[in-house]
Amino acid sequence: MTGPRARPGPGRPALPGPRTDRGRLLLVLLLAAAVSVFTATVPLLRGFFDLRVYYGAVHTWVHHGGRIYDYRVPGTAYGFTYPPFAAVVMLPLAPLGRTAAIVGSLLVNLAALAAVLRILAGPGWRRHGWYGWALCLCLLALFEPLRDTLSFGQVNVVLLALVLGDCLLLATGRGRRAGAGIGLAAAVKLTPALFIGLLLLAGRRRAAGTAAAVAVAATALAAWADPAASRFYWTEALWDTSRVGRLDYVSNQSLQGVLARLGEPGRLLWAAAVLLTLCVWAWRSRRAVAAGDWTAAFALTGAAACLVSPITWVHHLVWLLPSFAVLLRAGHPRTAGALYAVLCTSVVWLWFDDASGLDGFLGGNLYTWISLGLLLGLPTGQPRADRPPFARRASATAPAPSPESPATTAVPDQTESSSGAGAPAAATGAADASAAEGGRSPSSEPTGSTCPAAAKPQSSRARASSYTVNPPSA
Repeated sequence: MTGPRARPGPGRPALPGPRTDRGRLLLVLLLAAAVSVFTATVPLLRGFFDLRVYYGAVHTWVHHGGRIYDYRVPGTAYGFTYPPFAAVVMLPLAPLGRTAAIVGSLLVNLAALAAVLRILAGPGWRRHGWYGWALCLCLLALFEPLRDTLSFGQVNVVLLALVLGDCLLLATGRGRRAGAGIGLAAAVKLTPALFIGLLLLAGRRRAAGTAAAVAVAATALAAWADPAASRFYWTEALWDTSRVGRLDYVSNQSLQGVLARLGEPGRLLWAAAVLLTLCVWAWRSRRAVAAGDWTAAFALTGAAACLVSPITWVHHLVWLLPSFAVLLRAGHPRTAGALYAVLCTSVVWLWFDDASGLDGFLGGNLYTWISLGLLLGLPTGQPRADRPPFARRASATAPAPSPESPATTAVPDQTESSSGAGAPAAATGAADASAAEGGRSPSSEPTGSTCPAAAKPQSSRARASSYTVNPPSA
């Protein structure tokens, strides 16, 4: 016997797969098992390396009276690289053991991911049902930037949630309250500061002022907590990119990374590329805001931030998630699925040893080209589904208003269209494309921001121990 037939309710999209709840549950369990096997065996796990950096720096600072930026993970040359306020935010790590810190990191990241999906899905998030959300989560588990963020114990998803919180406020007419999330994110890492520029471009001076004030206040709090650390960071550590990693490392999928792998480390060419990218971003973002499409404006800003940052490790590309939501909302599921599938394959690591030649230029920088393509081609404006049907025909044939019946102008409501993007629709647009993804595993470095791995690592555990005993040179 089969279970009750699951009929789509009003407004509920018809998703592929079995039509009964029992069949759908079985399919979800099979997909979850397949994703678990893939995650545990194909990608080389990161061993929460970045969380070890945060944990060690905070414990050195709180329990041993050491300086935040003096700590190094044993066996490596890598330590804390964020602004001092990030260390203040991470003070809850101080009373925790390592296992509790890992559990806490996973819970915080999963809660932030839930917030991101809720915002991107918009007011109609319930219409996708448990089946749609289950398929969405299975696909998200394959997304390499998200896999790395969780496995490193990184903070990118949390920052994305803070920024998108302001996007939601702006899109739903509550812009007077916006700015605090962007300000906090910019105080933890510098990349989200570009969203303050978006607020200025959009003429939201109040929100921009709030974001700047929050960022300055948070930075001042960190300076009060540890004046020496703040002085060291803003005068020395900020300008020393070698503390973060090599610019030409294949995980650096920014414009600077492309130029470094081409052997062009000069700052002049990079500055010109950044300026051109920012001009395109400003033009396209202003058009998106003028159309009332705040989700697209924030998605364009995330893609631009990944491009212009001197170092954009693969796990930083979670900032592209809003772009995929925009593509799905605009009716481009195949494009979204194809690009998403590429970002699930770890394909750039095929050129880990040698990114020279035309194939290295194209393949070794493939994630950069995706970011650039999204910046140039991401659709903006009202979703197709929200455009009134036959609007053009009606406007062409409508009779002239009479004095007894004055004309009225219908103003489309853009609140839902600009704040929601239908995240679970990735289950329909990307399912076929992600099924064809390759099994190439990424580099075996302990963190995407560190140094290369042994020649032929056998497992993530063996690889991690090799770094502790014989760390490679930076």
